[in-house]
Amino acid sequence: MFDYINDRILSGCHSIADLRRAAKRRLPRAVFDYMDGAAEDEVTLYRNQADFGRYELLPRFLVDVGNVDLSTRVLGADIDAPFILAPTGMSRLFHHTGERAVARAAQKAGTMYSLSSVSTTSIEDIAGVSDGAKMLQLYVWRDRGILKDFIQRARASGYTALCLTVDLPLAGQRERDLKNGFTVPPQIRLSNILDTMLRPDWLWGFLTHPRMTLENVRGHAIAAKNLFSVIDYTTAQFDPSLTWDDMAWMIQEWGGPFAIKGILSVDDARRAADTGVSAVIISNHGGRQLDHSPSPVSVLPAIADAVGDRVEVILDGGIRRGTDVIKALSLGARAVMTGRAYLFGLGAGGEAGVDRALELLRAEIKRNMMLAGCTSVRQLDGRYVRETAQGAAY
Repeated sequence: MFDYINDRILSGCHSIADLRRAAKRRLPRAVFDYMDGAAEDEVTLYRNQADFGRYELLPRFLVDVGNVDLSTRVLGADIDAPFILAPTGMSRLFHHTGERAVARAAQKAGTMYSLSSVSTTSIEDIAGVSDGAKMLQLYVWRDRGILKDFIQRARASGYTALCLTVDLPLAGQRERDLKNGFTVPPQIRLSNILDTMLRPDWLWGFLTHPRMTLENVRGHAIAAKNLFSVIDYTTAQFDPSLTWDDMAWMIQEWGGPFAIKGILSVDDARRAADTGVSAVIISNHGGRQLDHSPSPVSVLPAIADAVGDRVEVILDGGIRRGTDVIKALSLGARAVMTGRAYLFGLGAGGEAGVDRALELLRAEIKRNMMLAGCTSVRQLDGRYVRETAQGAAY
């Protein structure tokens, strides 16, 4: 019955915003807010989307757009559309199929899936369900032996690339989670029992599947059966002393495509390029870390101008429409990353919901490429976009 209802709901979703509303209806409030929320006043979260409104598209007409090519190459992999599925922690919170569902959907869409090191599915299990391009995202744990373990396991499991996230020396102040008393796994208490009981589809999946754990650190001393406060756990286990020398060691140890995620300044982008990364991912962690930091799209042109001839530039943050993707590529990005867009699909309907999210993005990119008179994403550049005097409302 749940599958039938979900199919009907997904068929009525015609945008990522529709999927967000569907996920909000299906998930308990605390779980949805963990997915949807950000740090402090959530100013950066808002700007990540709103700043795309600062740019408008400049179409070219009388162009044969009967065949539009969305494919590109990024981080050593050929992908069929210019978006990568960003690493998102503990995806089983949103649907019991979790990271497996997302990895399968990415393979069907012909694109790259990024597995978070704080996933609820292991490096090896994802390799077992997907033959598609895969990247493993790393944090630097206080126990550096875990890094060597992760790198060796990623290599043995056939991952294409590694990605180091550098903007999390400690967790940001995510006040929605604090107000909701959010824990991992979620706790059903008197304060939220009615809200949870009104979400029977999510509750059934939660109760009838194994308790979630951080699968990639199983067997290490930092593994926890109950994570409780995500903020406290992150602060206790991640190493705030990470430096450029640490990253240089990881690049050498891996010996393949390597991305740094969390860059927001030209100086850091240049330093990353000098250190030997393959790609710079412009990101503010979806607004979940430092509030009032710049939106990725606002710093993209300067960073692309500074290092775009040396490394691949990827934009992560605020992607909700195909036009956002086209703008980012026109401003100098090789590809974009999206996290919440597919998580809304996962929360709304599991693997089918992720499929729907990726189908919507692909269709919007192709349709608007045709309307803009461009036949390949590799042709997008400054001719197709300009900054407006005043940003449009989003």
